[in-house]
Amino acid sequence: MTGGPAVGTIGPHNASGRRAREQRGVPTVSGALEGVRVLDLSTLVQGPQAGAMLYNLGADVIKVELPDIGDVGRHVSPLQAFGHSAVFVANNRGKRSITLDLRTPGGKSVLERLAAQADVVLSNFKPGTLDEWGLGYDDLSALNPRLIWAAGSYLGSDGPDAEREGADMVGQAYGGLISTTGDDDGPMTPIGALIADHSGAQNLAIGVLSALFARERTGEGQRVDVSLVGSQIWAQATEYTHYLLTGEMAGRSNGGHPLVNALYGIFATADGYIALAGCPEHLWPGMVRAVERPELADNPRFGTYFATPEIRAELREAFSEIFVTRTTAEWSERLAAEEQRFAPVRNHAEVAADPQVLANGYLASAEHPEWGTICVVGSPIVLSDTPARWGVEVPELGQHTEEVLVEHGFSWDEIGELRESGSV
Repeated sequence: MTGGPAVGTIGPHNASGRRAREQRGVPTVSGALEGVRVLDLSTLVQGPQAGAMLYNLGADVIKVELPDIGDVGRHVSPLQAFGHSAVFVANNRGKRSITLDLRTPGGKSVLERLAAQADVVLSNFKPGTLDEWGLGYDDLSALNPRLIWAAGSYLGSDGPDAEREGADMVGQAYGGLISTTGDDDGPMTPIGALIADHSGAQNLAIGVLSALFARERTGEGQRVDVSLVGSQIWAQATEYTHYLLTGEMAGRSNGGHPLVNALYGIFATADGYIALAGCPEHLWPGMVRAVERPELADNPRFGTYFATPEIRAELREAFSEIFVTRTTAEWSERLAAEEQRFAPVRNHAEVAADPQVLANGYLASAEHPEWGTICVVGSPIVLSDTPARWGVEVPELGQHTEEVLVEHGFSWDEIGELRESGSV
């Protein structure tokens, strides 16, 4: 991570917001979820990324891992120079790691004691697994009625296939996302990011936040269930609604979007690609000037979102021929001058060097005690009075076991017995 892209620090809006509150005499806290304790039992991405978001928002997140093995994400394409995988680093910075074998009587007993003092238990085991171990929602809520027990799964907690196991790729496939990719005459392809896991994680975090808010009014915790497939369907609400109302599938993207009949999509340039997000009527004259095609100026069929698929095809053919005549940089300058809705198609290196990204703290610099100055993924959420944070250090397996157990009232003799039994 050293020697990576030059990065900036988060913009001034968080600090100014807090100063304004202080000037009004309003108390401030270090994070929106300060004081919330999360037991993160999850593995790989869906659960851990939800836990990472809760950490970013101020929660104390204790990662519970299997002794000697840990989160499976630790072992996915590890980066030798850093001793960790990108999967694990991305989703677990800032958390505290303890080892606990929940299958043993000792491990079960320890988790029960931790859960009695926790606000949230987060997992993404196959549905029914924690129940088999006596650590399901009914079991733990009986010990702590204020507990939020949140679970992520592949297909949901109910139904004939609920106990099937799955991860991002099959979530994309089962939820219908992959069927929308590519051109009609070409192969389908998965999205080049763990998007099913990510959307599942975001919904899991939202569910936890909603349950915490409800608890403020009722005093009671509750169960939260989220799945990869349910999250994929929600992410495609527009396209599913089209099918449910018409009986017709929207179809594949074909370089744009099947339901948007406008100048909308990806176009090849002389040296790359550029994306257009449509050109409504008030921007159409500027588009005509940018592409130097005055004959299009008075064509009312083109400068609208209310076109037909036939007009969309005509637009795509015409502008495909236009955009290959100049480089992406030349088109970007011309389109920006006319205030068009566009973006060059960029790679991660280009995004990481963007001052706009850095100004908002979406990526930021941080000092790691071993790796030096590194670039980290910041927070997509900007809060003026309780700013989000991002972790820097990645916990070693079981690094905080003794620290956490002592905090929860375990004696050194008890800790020694648990180690001897293999429970921790």
